[in-house]
This record gives sequence, C-alpha cells and structure tokens, in this order.
Amino acid sequence: MDATYRKGPAVWAMLALAGVLLLLSLPMIVGGGYLVLLGGSWYFLLAGLAILSAAVLIWRRSPTGVWLYAATVLATLAWSLWEIDQKGWLPIWQVDLLARMGVLWGLLVVALLLLPALYRHRGHRPGWGARLPGVIALALPGLALLWLLQDRHVDIDSPAQARLAEGASPPAMTEQTSMDWPAYGGDASARRFSEASQITPDNAARLSEAWTFNTGDTPHSDATPYAFQNTPLKVGNSVYVCTQSNQVFALDPGNGEQQWHFDPQVDRDALEHVFSAACRSLAYHETDDPTTQCPRRLLMGTMDGRLMALNADDGSQCTDFGQQGTVDLYEFMDPQAPGYLSNTSGPTVVNDSVIVGHQVTDNQRRDGPSGAVRSYHALTGEWQWTWDAVWTTPDQQPEPGEVYPRGTPNVWAAITADEALGLVYLPTGNPTNDQYGGDRSPEEDAFTASLVAVEADSGDVAWKFTTVIHDLWDYDLGAQPALIDFPTEEGPRAAVVQATKYGQVFVFDRETGEPLRSIEERAVPQGAIEGDWTSPVQPFSPDMPNFGSLPGQEVERLTGAHTWGTTPLDHLYCRIEFQRMRYEGMFTPPTLEEGGMLQFPGILGGINWGSASFDPTRQLMIVNNNRMPSQVVLYPREEADTMDNIAPIGAQDASYIDQQAQPMLGAPVAAERGAWLSPLDMPCTAPPWGFLSATDLNSGEIVWSRPLGTSMDQGPLGIPSRLKMTVGAPTSGGPLATQGGMTFIGAAMDDYLRGFDSATGELIWEQRLPAGGQANPMTYVHQGRQYVVIAAGGSFQSETTLGDSVMAFALPE
Repeated sequence: MDATYRKGPAVWAMLALAGVLLLLSLPMIVGGGYLVLLGGSWYFLLAGLAILSAAVLIWRRSPTGVWLYAATVLATLAWSLWEIDQKGWLPIWQVDLLARMGVLWGLLVVALLLLPALYRHRGHRPGWGARLPGVIALALPGLALLWLLQDRHVDIDSPAQARLAEGASPPAMTEQTSMDWPAYGGDASARRFSEASQITPDNAARLSEAWTFNTGDTPHSDATPYAFQNTPLKVGNSVYVCTQSNQVFALDPGNGEQQWHFDPQVDRDALEHVFSAACRSLAYHETDDPTTQCPRRLLMGTMDGRLMALNADDGSQCTDFGQQGTVDLYEFMDPQAPGYLSNTSGPTVVNDSVIVGHQVTDNQRRDGPSGAVRSYHALTGEWQWTWDAVWTTPDQQPEPGEVYPRGTPNVWAAITADEALGLVYLPTGNPTNDQYGGDRSPEEDAFTASLVAVEADSGDVAWKFTTVIHDLWDYDLGAQPALIDFPTEEGPRAAVVQATKYGQVFVFDRETGEPLRSIEERAVPQGAIEGDWTSPVQPFSPDMPNFGSLPGQEVERLTGAHTWGTTPLDHLYCRIEFQRMRYEGMFTPPTLEEGGMLQFPGILGGINWGSASFDPTRQLMIVNNNRMPSQVVLYPREEADTMDNIAPIGAQDASYIDQQAQPMLGAPVAAERGAWLSPLDMPCTAPPWGFLSATDLNSGEIVWSRPLGTSMDQGPLGIPSRLKMTVGAPTSGGPLATQGGMTFIGAAMDDYLRGFDSATGELIWEQRLPAGGQANPMTYVHQGRQYVVIAAGGSFQSETTLGDSVMAFALPE
C-alpha cells in the first residue's frame, strides 16, 4: 500500500468513523452497565461492547468491523421493533423507530459506503456485495422520511362509525345571516359548539384568510410569561379581544378593523410575577334596565386583581359599577406579592350576577391567598356572596383588617352556570402547596380537585364530587364543566360533564349530582412522605375513555420500553432516569427518594383548560389530551433553604420563572417539577405526546383518534426541525365543533390551525399561523358569512412562537 493511498480521504474517513463509534460506545458501555445494575435493559451495554469492537476493527482497516457494526444495527432494529410492539402498535410507531435508529443508521450508511475502500486496502477488488449495501442503506432514509411525512389517524371500530357514515354532516344553511359567540365556551352551556353550518368537510379546504388584526401587546421583558390564550367574543356588530395585559379591542366582524381600544394599565410587576399572563375570556352582560349606564357591558378580571366593567359600545368604563367601574379583588385577600393572585379564565355571568375565581401561583407558600370565589351584582358591582372550602358563611365577609381563610383550594378554570336551575359549577384546584398535604384541613380535602355546584343566589353548596382524594399530584380541575343533554336509556338527561387532568371524564345529573355513568374506586399506590398520607383508592369512570393513555388503553402503565431519545445516548439517559425514579403507575406518591417520582399523566394532563367540545347533532365529545409524564423531586426543607433562586414570588423581586425549585413555604419540603425531558430538551417518552379524539356519547367508546401536531417547530435543544412529521405534540388550548361537521383546533406546539371532519377525524384543512395557536378558536356568522377566528400569539410555557395576531378565516366570497 503506497503512502499516497494511506493519506487519502477514504482512510481519513475510516479513522473518523472509528473515532465516532468509539465515542458513542464508551458512554453506552458505562451507562449501560449502570442501567443493568439498576435492573434495566441489557441492550445498551451489549450494543456498546459490539460498537467498540467494530470501532477497533475499522481503525485497523478491517471490513469485518463494518459487518459487525451492521449486525449490531440490525439487532437494534429487531430489539426496537420488539419493544415498540410491547407498547401497542399505532401509525405513529415509525417516529419512535426513526429516533431509535436514526443516528445508528446514519453511521451505518457511512460505514457501508466506505466498505469498498476497506476491501481495496486489504488488496481485494470489491464486488457488488460490497457496493450494493451502501446504496440501499443510503436510499432507505429518504424513503422512510417520505413515509413519516404522511398524515395519520387511528380509526376505532365502533358502532358509532356506521351511524356517522350515514351522513351526519348537514347541507350548508345559507339562510344563516347572523350567529354570535357571546361566551367563552360559545354560550352559557360551554359546549364549544356552534350551529353555524356554512363551512363543511366538502368545502373547508377552500378556507382562506379573511382578516388579521395585530394587538401590539408584546412582553415587556424576556421574563414576562405571556400566553395569548384569548377566545374572542362576538356579540352583534363587534368582536371583542382581550390581550395578555388585559387590553381590550373591539373589532369589526367583517374586516377586523378596530372600533375601540381600552388599556387598563396593568401593573408591570404583576405581569412579570404571575404564573401565566393570560386573558382567556371576557364576559358579556346585557340588560333592559333603563337606569343603568351601560346596558351592554363587558366584564373583565385583570392580572393585578381588578374586576372591571366596560361599555361594550365604546370601551369606556361603566362608572356605576363598583368604584368608578372597578371592584377590588384584593379586598379581604392579601395577595402578599404582585401577581400572586390574578384572574386568567375570565368571569362568568349568570342572570344579573358575575362570578369570579382566580389563579394563585402554585407551591409558593401555605399561607397564600384564599381560594374564595365571589359573586357580585353585574350592574352595580355590589358583593353578593363568597364560596370557600373553609369559609362557612357565604353571606358574610371578614371583619375589617381580616382576610378569607388562607391557602384554600381556588378556582382558576372557567366557571359554568345553569341559569334555569340557578346553579353555578365550580371546578376547584388545590390548596396552595400542591405536593404536600399533611397540613390540610378536612374541609380543604373535601373540596380539593372537586366539581362543586353552588346556588347562584346564595353561594350555598347544592352538591359536590371530589375527583381526586387528597390530591398530591396537582390534578386540579382545569377544564370548564360543560352542560349537555346526555343520552341515557331513559332518554336525554340534563347533565354536567367534567373532564380531568388524569384523563377521566365524569358525567353527573346537573341538579342532583347523581352520576350518569358509573364511578368506581380503584386501589392506587401508597407510601407518602413522613407527615403526609395518601388515599388507598381513587375514583375512576370506566364507562368513558381514559384520556391519560393511548387510545383504547384503559390505564397505560409505562415501562422502560416507553423511554425514548433522539440519539442512543439521550435515550440511555432517559432509561437510567426511569429506573432511578419512583414509579408504580398512576397516583405514585411524591417521594424524597433520589431521582424523585415519575408522574403519568403529568401535571399538564390529561385534559387541561382547553376543555372538550360537544357536538349534539352527532352525539360526539371531541377533546384533545396530552400524554406527557412529569418528574417531581422533593427536597427536605433544610436542603431547600440552601438552594439558589428558591425565594417565593415577590421576595427580593423573585419570580416564578426564576425559581430553581418551588419553595412551598410552610411545608417540610420544597418541590422541583416539570416535564420529564432529556439533556437535549426533548421528552423522555416516545411520541405521540398529544391526541385529538372523538367519543360516542351513547356508548362511551372512542370513534376515532389521531396524533395532533407535527415536529415542524420543535426539535432537540429547541431548534425547530422543519420536518413536518406527525408526532402528536403536547397541546395547550382546545377544540371547536360546528353544526357543519367540522372541528377546528390549534393547541399543538407547531404554528398551525387545523380543521377536521368531526365524523371521521380526517384532516381537511390546515393553515400556517404567524405564531403559536395556544388558544381555543371560535366561530360566528356575520352578514351571511361564517368566520373561524383564533388568537395566534403563542405561549411562554409552551415555548411556541410569540406574537400578537388575531386571525379570521372564511370561504371565498
């Protein structure tokens, strides 16, 4: 072999390949050995040893090294397919396989392309047996990518499919000239359904941009947790939009032109210290009382603790409401720091009352602001009653200088009311420390993570149901209760439906609280930390789907096979973390053990504030859900007190975003929690991470289900992949269903608004947005034309593109 050949590019490529394989094999051997000691898979150790041997052989210019590495890759393929099969096969399994195989396959392509040079180095003339494998290996990734870019959904064999296939989509009703969206959930029922039927699966592909409005509301700093989660209202000749800093715009429904603008000048300190700067909705109230200043008014809760009334006609403040148009929501609350108490979901109007709850930033201190829900007169702002888990006299307020009971379960989600029954449905959260409950009172436990029906005129409790007993997982109720006519064997019943973060859906008689679908208590893991306790059982709703799992799985139990990574090394990291964490299935208690606790469904849910849509024509519940575990680590108080950035919000200008762990003052522990991610900032569990599904309300069976969202705007280390692979992304926001047979949703962590056939789940239309669509869309008919509108402004928590756009889409005129 002459010197010129030895120094040629092929030789240098061989040496580089051997070096890369060596660097890959060493952590696989060390980490794989540790994984075996933890009781995990032998694959990484054995594969690491094989790759090391292949690296040495290739370094020595031996073709055997290539064939050994090829055999290792093929063995990895067989092992991966076997593990994926254990989890249940779905159309999305190809993405799981691509991540497991991508890096290894890429190196195999290089190795096979170098194989002829290795044979020449040995003095052999390479034939087709040495050349063909490289050509095939090079072609396969391209074919695989084309395969992965296909849109996919899962059909479920269900009796409802035949019923829907008969033609559930009605013809367009061109006689519709006006149809409004006067409340956050569409109307008082919160079904997120519109009778608008101009847009159908037959014509939705023709939707195009009708108008765009930019609010100009952008974050004051990188530390401001902006989330443009607003669902606009449409009443009469105006569309009303509320921004992250509670600025209100009235827009022309036909062209999006501004009619008026109101800026309440929210305290910037409050905006930078809230958990989430969001205004999900306004409330609308109209009266024929001739003495009132504003017969048509908008009611808004702000980030800095105000309840405001605005004239819907011109945006001026209704000065006959409260004090010159404002009620102080800090009264009797003592928020302790700017932004600690704020209103994000918006108030709810029932008859002439406005009911308001509030957000309290999680896990700061046990003596945080009360969770009290209050009712005020919608015209005068006069206080009427207060409901609280501990406060037993709803018709009374504290004495001057005193406050409502501190740290009680709050209601941060949207509230629903039945005007005819005179009941208000409150979906409650947790006491202010989520992961420790040893100091909770029996009254707090009774009303934690509960659906509470209270009398609209008095605040007295009519009935309640606790969805999680002694909740230590932050499974508070984020979804708005929905009022529907629920099909039963005796005919339709007036029902309230409550979806939960841990994936269960409960159905109750609206008036009495009687379950309309069976509820059973199941044994759950035990073993709380010292001073705390866990319930031996938790309630489940077996006759409705579990939206904390893959479709068709009643309760999904994670194993090492569910771990995932974009390379073998971060996959190995996640696999080791899985073995180190405490995990015994759903409701595994928080722990002080090293590695912490794996929580699945995670803190995000399940089903969160985006809630569900209910199509009464097709008898469908349409809902998006997340499938993302969380990692929760508890630290003893003495260790927590030495950590950096653990002061509660407001202390020395600390903010929620800055916290290394959440302090939970008053508890013997602090908590660090969040999505379970790899060092590459990718989920440690295999996709799909988000679904959109339709459930037949008659049978409780899933009709169709599909992963929702692509990898277009996400990727390792936060770098967008720009590959539009359907991976089923985590979601924030919810769906809208229409009489025309369409379901519209943004929500996913890519910047798209999509339209699906409600009956089949087929993707009919999608539109690229200028920013994330982490908001519930709405629809209305104006002057005979149907519009679909979404706030496209992204979300700080979801790490999507931030913006300030409100976009409307319609069929061509």
